[in-house]
Amino acid sequence: MGATIHVNEDIKTRLKLLARGSETEDEVLQRLIRYYEEADLEEIIEARWERLQKEKAEYIPLEEV
Repeated sequence: MGATIHVNEDIKTRLKLLARGSETEDEVLQRLIRYYEEADLEEIIEARWERLQKEKAEYIPLEEV
């Protein structure tokens, strides 16, 4: 039998948004935990930084809008 954890409505909504198909909140949490246990945090940060640098070229500065 599982334990109950209390989360605020914002977290519950975000879990539902992260769900794939009919995934339950529990399954989303399990997937996220597995992902972060397996992932190398430094690689994640580097990949996100590279993506941000590529996307930066697509943005228009507010001064130009």
